[in-house]
Amino acid sequence: MVGDMEDRAKRVFGDHLDRAIAFAQLLADHGVERGLIGPREVERLWERHLLNSAVIAEILPQNCRVVDVGSGAGLPGIPLAIARPDLNLTLLEPMARRVAWLDEVVETLGLSSVTVVRGRAEEASVREKLSDVDVVTARAVAPLERLARWCLPLLKPGGQLVALKGESALEEMERDAEAVRRAGGSRQRVVSCGADVLEVPTTVVLVERSEPSGRRDGARRRRKDR
Repeated sequence: MVGDMEDRAKRVFGDHLDRAIAFAQLLADHGVERGLIGPREVERLWERHLLNSAVIAEILPQNCRVVDVGSGAGLPGIPLAIARPDLNLTLLEPMARRVAWLDEVVETLGLSSVTVVRGRAEEASVREKLSDVDVVTARAVAPLERLARWCLPLLKPGGQLVALKGESALEEMERDAEAVRRAGGSRQRVVSCGADVLEVPTTVVLVERSEPSGRRDGARRRRKDR
């Protein structure tokens, strides 16, 4: 990494850039042979993967609890944890070989605020263990309709699903809006992250988990009684 890319990475990772460089090296050395990234991705690790993932830090609250669903190679979870060590971050991944990779990366980089859990977001045992979190992230996992069904139950009311999407984000949000609403999502919107460091900013769909209907009805009654 040289020149302009190093400058941009410093703006995102700050004092923790060395950890980001170490993660990029791990992916470059082992990512292809372990089936984590494609061969052509090695040359564009920073722009397309590390920075693309880490810039969503700008929209997350301080000291929040985050679950990265389908973490795979550790994207966006690992870059996010490096950029924002204040986050309490869980990497959720169903495949054993990828869980082993994530455990190795977390130990190698000394990411004390990160936990790796094997499982799927839709499993009852996972929902018991990882309930009422502030944020759920997902990158290249599934269409928004399925993400909403899987991920919204992990969130506390008012928590946010942060789905990293590409150019089709708005189209996907509009297509799946009703299904997301039925799954308990509200205030759906598309935002761009990292416009000052990326040639192509990261596009995310934000979905807030709505209050359960019983709680909303109770709140309405209390307001009427005042």
